[in-house]
This record gives sequence, structure tokens and C-alpha cells, in this order.
Amino acid sequence: MKSPICEMLGIDFPLVAFSHCRDVVAAVSRAGGFGVFGAANQSPESIDQELKWIDDHVDGKPYGIDVLIPENMATAGEKNVTYNSLESRVPPQHRKYAKDLLAKYGIEFDYTRAPNDRPQPFDPARAIDVLEAAFAHPIRLIANALGVPPSQMIEMGRKHEVPVAALVGAKEHALRQVAAGVDILVVQGGEAGGHCGEVSTIVLVPEVVRAIKPIRDVPVLAAGGIMNGRQMAACMAMGAAGVWTGSVWLATVESETSEIFREKMIAASSRDAVRSRGRTGKPARQLRSVWTDAWDRSPDSPGALPMPLQTLVSTEAFRAIDRAAAGGNQRARELVSYFVGQGVGMIDGVKSAGSVVQEFKAEFIEAVEHMNELVAE
Repeated sequence: MKSPICEMLGIDFPLVAFSHCRDVVAAVSRAGGFGVFGAANQSPESIDQELKWIDDHVDGKPYGIDVLIPENMATAGEKNVTYNSLESRVPPQHRKYAKDLLAKYGIEFDYTRAPNDRPQPFDPARAIDVLEAAFAHPIRLIANALGVPPSQMIEMGRKHEVPVAALVGAKEHALRQVAAGVDILVVQGGEAGGHCGEVSTIVLVPEVVRAIKPIRDVPVLAAGGIMNGRQMAACMAMGAAGVWTGSVWLATVESETSEIFREKMIAASSRDAVRSRGRTGKPARQLRSVWTDAWDRSPDSPGALPMPLQTLVSTEAFRAIDRAAAGGNQRARELVSYFVGQGVGMIDGVKSAGSVVQEFKAEFIEAVEHMNELVAE
């Protein structure tokens, strides 16, 4: 295809797939898309291991990585912040609220002390170290979420001749990213899973394309609720050079998600994907559950803490939830959740990642042919 994204990333079909699962990344790239490995929870040592595996299984096809360096969080500007140094900032009532909630569903757990050298959640310095380690591998893209990438990240991309992408959820965010020098904009509508804004994809993509056109030629990847090739064609008709997808890969056989969560995805409607601060402290779309209702709708809720403090409350709680559900606690299933977009309502079964790529291609062609028929003489 004649898309600037294809030229920049070395691919033939501008379908980008974000996943925390290396198997999905490799399978998508092998099938002709472009896999992006979510590295927000990686260390320099673990990212080296994960990328070595991808190198061995991607058949020489290109792939990238995504980190999460928030511009705004409670510890911004502080030095040497560790996971344990944040413990004293978490009010006891928040931990108690989480423990009492889980206890109602037959789940008992205790918060444990982390190793002394464990960095804070979403630690910016750690993310830069992860990027440094990643450049030992043939990555073809680095991407950042939750704000303008630090200048060091953009400089790293320039040094290694690797494009730098950034996610945006509003026109003003896009203008700031363009001014900062990013190479690709991932324009993500509010339908998306994970951290997202409120403007819909169908409004945001053409708004951003029009706003940046007089400033600089930056290709746009549309994101948010995109689950098939027809939607991909629609986004490219609005001016996007390709699409960035996430939720559709959660329902693949290679995905990191549990069987229980996959079953819940298949049963869910689009309205079951809700924005909640209850997991990270920032609005993030995820599958509605007892947990999201408790933090967002209950009059007894102490309210979510700002990022990264809420993560100290939720991380161990969700580990306990998943263990209990996998162990046969049927009530624990009501608490099982994960980040997923409104496209979850279109999931009707589990497929291989490679077959999803092929379906995207076939449906994209069908959509383009349909449009050509409409304008044919």
C-alpha cells in the first residue's frame, strides 16, 4: 500500500497491533502487520529477554515497543522514588477498602512489601533504561503514552534512526506532540481500552489531521474501537495513514489474558467497557466489574488516588482476584477485569492473531471496493 506508515515501518499493510504479549507481537508481524510490544512493566533485563524471543520468532519481520512515561503524576519531578517509599502516601483506608471488598467475594490477601530496589510504577527513568536496552535489538518504532515523550526519548529515536510515536486524545495534545518533534501520531479516540480521553475516534481523527496539516507532515495512526478492516478503511478515508489496534488482540489464542477474561469479553456488550480511575488513578477504559463499580459508583468509596499511588492499591488486589478465579472461586469472577475498549461488543470468539490480520486485509479490500462501486460511473 502507498502509505507513509508502510514506508516508515517497512511493512506492506499499515495495521499496527499493540500487545503486552510477545506471542501476539510476533504473530502479527509474521502475518504482515506490525506488532508493538507493551513494555510498561519491563525492566532492562526482562526486555532484553522478551525481545530476544521476538527476534527468534518474528521471521525477520519488523516490530516495535511501547513505553509509558506519564507527563503528569503525583511524583513528577521527584528523584529516587521507589515503590516502598510511596507506601506511606497510601492512606490506610484505601487498602482496607480494597481488602474488605475482596473479602466479600471470598478472597483473602495481604499487601506485601516490595524489594527495596523496586522502582515506582510508571517510573520515567526506568522507561528510558528499558529503551536503551531495547536498541540492542532491531526495533523499528518506539512509542509513548500519557504525554509528550521526554526529549531524551526523541533524541534516542533520532540517534538510532527509529521513528518515535506518541498517543494523543485531543487536538491540543496533538499540536504539542508535533511541536516536540514526534514522527507519528497515534490519535486515540475515547472508545479505546486503557488510558483514553473522551473525544470519539470518528471526530478526533479528522480534527487532528486538519489541525496539523499546516504545521508539519506527520502521519496519523487512528486508534480507538477499531476491530476490523472495514473500520480501518473508514479511518483511512478520514485521513489516517493506518491504524493502531489493541483490544482485538486480547481475544486471540496467543494473548496474555486469562480464559475467564476471554469468556467475559465474549459475553460483554460495548457498554460494559467503562472509564474508571480505580486501577491506575487516571481514567482508563476497562471491562466493568465489581471493582470498577465499587470505586466509581459506591457512596462508600474513598475515591481513587492519583497516579501512581492507586496502582499500589490495585496491583496486588488484581493478582489475588485472578488467582482466586483461576482456583475455582466462582464469585471472584465478578471482580475479574482488564483494560479493553468499547469494541469488546464486537468480539464473538477466540481466533489466532494471524487469522485476525488476514481478516483485516480481506475486509479492508471489501470496504474499498464497496466505496469504489459507489463512485463508479
